[in-house]
Amino acid sequence: MAQQYTRKMIREAFIKMLNELPLNKITVTAIVKECEINRNTFYYYYTDIYAILSEIFQTELQTVIDEYNDTLSWEESFIVAAKFALENKKAIYHVYNSMQREELEDYIYNVSGNVMIRYVEKVSGDIPASSGDKKLIASFYQCALTEMVLRWIASGMKEDPDTIVRRIGQLFDGYIALSLKRSAGLISMP
Repeated sequence: MAQQYTRKMIREAFIKMLNELPLNKITVTAIVKECEINRNTFYYYYTDIYAILSEIFQTELQTVIDEYNDTLSWEESFIVAAKFALENKKAIYHVYNSMQREELEDYIYNVSGNVMIRYVEKVSGDIPASSGDKKLIASFYQCALTEMVLRWIASGMKEDPDTIVRRIGQLFDGYIALSLKRSAGLISMP
């Protein structure tokens, strides 16, 4: 229990600092001072600052995965993922503009992939689409959503992601099912 508390305290101090400072300005010394712990305690839990960042993204990814099981909607799951970004705009922007940008890109790509793979599987239901085509369809939407989120971050996260995601859902409603049905038709062709 104490270990979970200490980890959480370190993560929260890091996020707070990341909302105020660029990533390369945050030090272990500053974190341990903020948490009132010693360096050895910090290094017991994390190898470095980047390990905290990685854990935060993994935790947020797990939140999206868990939430998806409740909503079964790719739009809702994506909005859950955007919630952390909206609550920590400066932190996300600081990561985006740092050498650790790839960590953020991987997180967004993994969220998009997880959400779309599950959604395509759900929509495919009784449609006898090939597994290769299911992966291809999910990958297409994964890449599109990832790039849209990265452009949203680059533009300062001004637009409401809830509005954008719901609009995309309305505009493309039915296209995944249609693609899966086309796949089924291609399978049966000689």
